Parts: sequence; C-alpha cells; structure tokens
Amino acid sequence: MLSGYRLMWMVVMFDLPVVLKEERDDATRFRLMLLDLGFERSQLSVYMRFCTSQAHVDTLCRRVEAALPPGGKVNILTFTDKQYERIITYQGGRRQAPWKTPDQFDLF
Repeated sequence: MLSGYRLMWMVVMFDLPVVLKEERDDATRFRLMLLDLGFERSQLSVYMRFCTSQAHVDTLCRRVEAALPPGGKVNILTFTDKQYERIITYQGGRRQAPWKTPDQFDLF
C-alpha cells in the first residue's frame, strides 16, 4: 500500500549565472533536463516532482547531480506527501486549494 509517509516530493531550487551566452545555454540545458525527468515548474527557478519512494528520489538526485552546470547554486529539498499536504499557497493575493496527490504514478 502506498503511504503518504513514504511517498515523497522533490524540489530542485537553483540560482544559475546567465551573464554569458555559455552560462545561459548551461542554464537552459539544466531546466530542460529537469522537465525531461518529469519535474514541473513551480516558480522561476523552482521545479517539483512527485516520487513514489526514497529510492526514486535517490535516482533522480544522481541524475540531477550528473547534469549540474559548472556555476551557480542548486538545492534539492525532499519531504513526504503528508508534509506537503500542509503547504499553504497564495496566488494573486488569494489562498489556493491544497495540491492534490497525483492519481496515477509513472512506472518506468
């Protein structure tokens, strides 16, 4: 049985240099890689992904690490689905309904 205490959310937050063309290209490649891994953009430099286990998180962490650009800072934050249920989100000055756990899981 899938438990909200075992299901995880993974957040990748980054601040990458984009002054030089090469830096902009690196940042674009990094963002596209996150999308290819199934992350969704939450904010400008914040991407989130639902994971079915700690092993899934570990695999994605290794893939993110392998694709790190040479400059900038990248943080990865993980927490359980139960912890995520308590998030409070405002958009346009209005409180939003809580995020719903995905109904389907990617199996690959």
